[in-house]
Amino acid sequence: MGLAWALNHPERLASVTLVNIGVLIGYRWHRYARIWRAPVLGEVFQATASRPVFRLLLGRENPRLSREALDRIYDQTDGWPTKRAVLRLYRATEPDWGEPMVERFRELDRPTLVVWGSDDAYLPVEQAGRQRESFPSATIEVLEGHGHWVFWEDPERVAGLVVPFLEEQLGGEAQ
Repeated sequence: MGLAWALNHPERLASVTLVNIGVLIGYRWHRYARIWRAPVLGEVFQATASRPVFRLLLGRENPRLSREALDRIYDQTDGWPTKRAVLRLYRATEPDWGEPMVERFRELDRPTLVVWGSDDAYLPVEQAGRQRESFPSATIEVLEGHGHWVFWEDPERVAGLVVPFLEEQLGGEAQ
């Protein structure tokens, strides 16, 4: 949504910061997305996603996430309004949704920072490198051994990358 906004307001876009997301090119849905996209199966999956099951599945795929982080993610996504929104989003979006944006972003070529976990179970690390197709001047930082939620797994390291980048874009110290 932020990337779509940026293309609709290029005069207001100074830079781009992407953390385990971007213009996805040649992407295939991850296993949960495929489940969420399936009528009935998606609803059943969402209805049976209890805290213990959530911890087990996400914890196995994201071993650096603490129990507190897993519980926080669960709490932020546990509720039918959010679960329905996830189903609607994945059912209304194709995996190649970003491909039409590639050329438009490439022409803008704004300063871009890409931070990605090498072990992201949902968005493969290859997508980090592919961001240069849209953002030719991108600085790409792959955090080895980290997963999808790098900002919770290693907040100091992510801040150590993002804050200086934003300070540079602002021409001084970030406020």
